[in-house]
Amino acid sequence: MAYDATKMADWQISEAAEANMPAPEEWREKLGLEKDEILPMGRLAKLDFLKIIERLKDKPDGKYIEVTAITPTPLGEGKSTTSCGLMEGLGKRGVNVGGALRQPSGGPTMNVKGTAAGGGNSLLIPMTEFSLGLTGDINDIMNAHNLAMVALTARMQHERNYNDEQLQRLTGMPRLNIDPTRVEMGWIIDYCAQALRNIIIGIGGRMDGFMMQSKFGIAVSSECMAILSIVRDLADLKERLNNITVAFDKSGKPVTTGDLEVGNAMTAWMRNTINPTLMCTAEYNPCMVHAGPFANIAVGQSSIIADRIGLKLFDYHVTESGFAADIGFEKFWNVKCRYSGLKPHVSVLTATIRALKMHGGGPKVVAGIPLPEEYQKENLELVEKGCENMVHMINVIRKSGMNPVVCVNRFYTDTDDEVALVKKAAEAAGARCAESNHWLKGGDGALEFADAVIDACNEESEFKFLYPIEMKLRDRVDIIAREVYGADGVTWTPEAEAKAKMLESDPKYDDYTTMMVKTHLSLSHDPTLKGVPKGWTLPIRDVLIYSGAKFLCPCAGTISLMPGTSSNPAFRRVDVDVNTGKVTGLF
Repeated sequence: MAYDATKMADWQISEAAEANMPAPEEWREKLGLEKDEILPMGRLAKLDFLKIIERLKDKPDGKYIEVTAITPTPLGEGKSTTSCGLMEGLGKRGVNVGGALRQPSGGPTMNVKGTAAGGGNSLLIPMTEFSLGLTGDINDIMNAHNLAMVALTARMQHERNYNDEQLQRLTGMPRLNIDPTRVEMGWIIDYCAQALRNIIIGIGGRMDGFMMQSKFGIAVSSECMAILSIVRDLADLKERLNNITVAFDKSGKPVTTGDLEVGNAMTAWMRNTINPTLMCTAEYNPCMVHAGPFANIAVGQSSIIADRIGLKLFDYHVTESGFAADIGFEKFWNVKCRYSGLKPHVSVLTATIRALKMHGGGPKVVAGIPLPEEYQKENLELVEKGCENMVHMINVIRKSGMNPVVCVNRFYTDTDDEVALVKKAAEAAGARCAESNHWLKGGDGALEFADAVIDACNEESEFKFLYPIEMKLRDRVDIIAREVYGADGVTWTPEAEAKAKMLESDPKYDDYTTMMVKTHLSLSHDPTLKGVPKGWTLPIRDVLIYSGAKFLCPCAGTISLMPGTSSNPAFRRVDVDVNTGKVTGLF
């Protein structure tokens, strides 16, 4: 049944739907799993990835569906809601469907954005567990990451306090000669804590550590999280966790987690994180939650592992990419699919009337502040002009060899004429387009959308990458800037270009993927430029190296790995009923 989403908060809908949520043992039977392939954890369960994949290795894969979006407002345009709605709509059509979404970070959940569980009648349940730590993967990642920093800082203290003979006798390790001015790694915490962006550690005596400047990032920005999203198995996880560059020595050589002999212990902390957590939509369609990497410096997708399981268990598997198609889809297309070897059948482009109006010249949208009147009333002129951004994204997706399905994620304030205008523009650009009322009506509101996706999945496509892996770094950046962002070209600071030339000349980096870093609020590097900016070049100021994940991250503009908490954060509205233990106030 669909709940009245106009009168009930998301947490209330979740609570009502949870009354009939299948228990782990019921899920085992529904999904055809063996007894030892599901690992109950209270009301939830993890899926034993290695056992399931081994047993089903010869089973053909189902249809692979990716969900992305036009350039969003700061409020987000409902990719998770659309993903859940699509699963519900396909379920109403009698299709064996499931999906995979990312785990939300505690930072946004307790800040402005709130949880990322979808909304209305298209959300994941149980919402409280989803929003507050789930089955502990992020905690395990924090422990693994911070253990590397413990190993590094302890090593630096011991190397300062002891001579070579004493150091060898006490530790059995040679001197690493770590350069304190070239420590790449910092600490992580799963909150938006701007006070921890730049810190001094080691204050005190000689036994209180090594005094130096340090930093904190949010947990999902950790390279450990990035690695989890792309690994194929436990052996791959262990190898990558031993190759993370923590610092450089005084001769410029990388000091890795393997050099610190901490990578194996990090793997021990993360051993259980390779198993996805099983949840479901409010209409009880199965959906895995696995990994939550930053969409700026990392791939911004749920894991390859979850997609591999889903394609074996379901006839239609839905996966979501973070941010808009210029970032999320581009990384899905040229990084995730390259690592996984999986070929998608269709990409869904989520669009909202709200975002189209913004791109058409509407007033500024600010999170936490009521929307201006223009977004509440019909305005065909703004919508028509804003469709340029949607058409640009359609053309980006078509370059992959797929023909997208545009989903108009309809809000109850949208008018029929506005929706019809978007459909006309999308179809003129060669894409299928369907409106969906999943937020209001659940699966029954997503039937037109589900039918369009089924039709698209049955259409032949020739999936292809934008560039070959052999292409040099600067050439890759140039083709992404021109073909995906619509830039006239790329400019490099002298420091960034020197670094790029060094990376291009070293064969060690030939198989590293290119992970672009830029704002998600514009096709350009400037978040204030909406629509489809013209006559601009992409400035690259640095290239970050993630040697465990094997990412090279060209940075356009500045980016902070530690967001800040706003003046009116969501945690002010979260509460617990002391009589029942139920959490209230989650968005």
